[in-house]
Amino acid sequence: MSLAYLAVLLFSAAGVLILDARYRLFCWRSPGRAAAVLVVGTAFFLAWDLAGIGLGVFFHGTGQYMTGLMLAPELPLEELVFLLFLCELTMVLVLGAQRVLDRAEARR
Repeated sequence: MSLAYLAVLLFSAAGVLILDARYRLFCWRSPGRAAAVLVVGTAFFLAWDLAGIGLGVFFHGTGQYMTGLMLAPELPLEELVFLLFLCELTMVLVLGAQRVLDRAEARR
C-alpha cells in the first residue's frame, strides 16, 4: 500500500485551495454555494464513474502508487479525491478566467 498518488492529489488540491483563498475565487467567496457545487459536481462524476464501471467500461488497474483502498468494486479512494479536486480546480479556473477577462474589459 502506497500513499504516493493520494498525497500528490492532496498536495495539488492544497495548492489550488491556496490560490482560491488568496484571490477569493470560489470556496472563500461563497462557502455555502461552493460546497453545494462541489457536492453536486462530484456526485455527477461519481455517478458517471459508477455507470462506466457497471457497463464494464472503467476498470481499476493495479498500481504501486495507489493505496489499494476501494470504495466500491473498481472504485478506488483516490478517484473520489480526484473528482473533488477536478471540480475545485475547474471552478477556480473558470472564476479566475472570468475575473481576468472582466478586468481586461474594464481597462478598455
